[in-house]
Amino acid sequence: MSNTPHGGILKDLIVRDAPRKDQLVAEAENLFSIVLNERQVCDLELLLNGGFSPLEGFMNREEYESVVNNLRLPSGVVWPIPITLDVTESQVDQGKLRSGARVVLRNPQDDTPLAILTVSDIWAPNKSHEAVAVFGADDRAHPAVEYLHAVSKELYVGGSLEAISLPAHYDFVENRNTPAELRGLFKKLNWTRVVAFQTRNPMHRAHRELTVRAARARQCNVLIHPSVGMTKPGDIDHYTRVRVYKALLPKYPQGMATLSLLPLAMRMGGPREALWHAIIRKNYGCTHFIVGRDHAGPGANSQGKDFYGPYDAQELVHKYKDELHIEVVPFQMVAYVPETDEYIPNDELPEGVKTLNISGTELRRRLRTGAPIPDWFTYPEVQKILRQSHPPQNLKGFTIFFTGYWNSGAKEIAAALQMSLNQDGQRPTTLLVGETIRSELSSELGFTKRERDINVNRIGFVAAEITKCGGAVIAAPIAPYEDAREQARKLIEKVGGFILVHVATPLEVCIKKDRSGTYERAKKGLIKGFTGIDDPYEVPVKPTLKVDPSTESISQIVHEIILLLEKQGFIGER
Repeated sequence: MSNTPHGGILKDLIVRDAPRKDQLVAEAENLFSIVLNERQVCDLELLLNGGFSPLEGFMNREEYESVVNNLRLPSGVVWPIPITLDVTESQVDQGKLRSGARVVLRNPQDDTPLAILTVSDIWAPNKSHEAVAVFGADDRAHPAVEYLHAVSKELYVGGSLEAISLPAHYDFVENRNTPAELRGLFKKLNWTRVVAFQTRNPMHRAHRELTVRAARARQCNVLIHPSVGMTKPGDIDHYTRVRVYKALLPKYPQGMATLSLLPLAMRMGGPREALWHAIIRKNYGCTHFIVGRDHAGPGANSQGKDFYGPYDAQELVHKYKDELHIEVVPFQMVAYVPETDEYIPNDELPEGVKTLNISGTELRRRLRTGAPIPDWFTYPEVQKILRQSHPPQNLKGFTIFFTGYWNSGAKEIAAALQMSLNQDGQRPTTLLVGETIRSELSSELGFTKRERDINVNRIGFVAAEITKCGGAVIAAPIAPYEDAREQARKLIEKVGGFILVHVATPLEVCIKKDRSGTYERAKKGLIKGFTGIDDPYEVPVKPTLKVDPSTESISQIVHEIILLLEKQGFIGER
């Protein structure tokens, strides 16, 4: 434990006594284990290193209900976000999880023991109430509400923690600091006033300008303190973002700024999240914290309106400012003025002056198409990093995913398409047909719905890996179920393009042209679980393209797909 800047106590749970740590490691070998997920590991790390002070474990029921309903711990200390450990009912039913029990929490990456939890409470939360109270609505368009209902398990377990070790990190190790280490660095540098900048996006010239202005106005140094745990789905990966931050650091005046990574799993909780971020930065030794416009907002709800107002976060933080022991700095919007080649705060702009801006949507379009990005918007070093991680569409990988009845002609179309793409020679093209996947990857699987889904999941995984490396994939399974196809789509679209082609050959045509007698054997019951006979085929709800080789030629269908790829920018001029 060590003193925080406001005179309180940092609840650093890291065990530094070697004999005690050895005892915990030995004890862990005989305890019931819980393997954590990504968000739980992030939460645990900040509980152990003091980032979540004054918490000393996952919240018990009293703490949880107090925080959800009152934004305070039972002690009266302000705390806005519930920090909970969710488990399944079956884990509790095994009898290993009960009040007073000690369980070991393990890292999913390498199964190492991270901490021992002494259970104090187990309860079933009202998740809808939690969603409304904490995030403002029980609306699954909010990523934290979706997580609450779709990922978080049925029961919460609370209890105190004893640390065994912090999660190991192998990326940007030099930029990862515990609260105690970061405050020690500030002391070494003689930084007595530090303003923290929270970000989950790349930084550009405007961000550099606003942080410099905030530092100068309050005689502070700058801590760029990005969240590198879970953020909003679709956000740019943290590897790219950190490379951007490191490229930006030399653009600050000498000795003004430094970079440290925060292993925080964001909830995108808007006002409550802003309050939470301020408390965390206080624990890391900062004296000031920038709260942005629509800070940690997730965007639009299911009705198309923003979950939070643009200044809701600033207003809530202002309400508790006297209890936070950290000065909150409102985010100053700045605009680029081409006439003077400088960024000026919006409230200082002369009337009628011309300004320029590039929105996030426009930046993504320019990255996707390879269009130029002006130097006034971002630094050349940053642009280079973004282009490396987000190449234009004609350099990205893609997957053409065919689905249809057996003998629909999908395999023949896929083979013809592969020849056409290979002729072009722009990128390597891989063909994954159903029979090959069944023999090479899924030979042990049968044809139940579960086994069919596993087979399609494997195809999706392989296709995503090839797509991620810039290749072209043509997959032609039957893939009869909509949910499995959608899972493949989600997996592949994270890394490249996905085009779903429904080969809508009527079943009677597939049967008529079957010279092998396979359909006939299925009708006689000699083959069980055959799609279209005694197992259903779910017609795709929204295919990218619908074709029917019984009414148009294979060459025409291939041409339609090639035109679609050209329209979407995946093939064409380089």
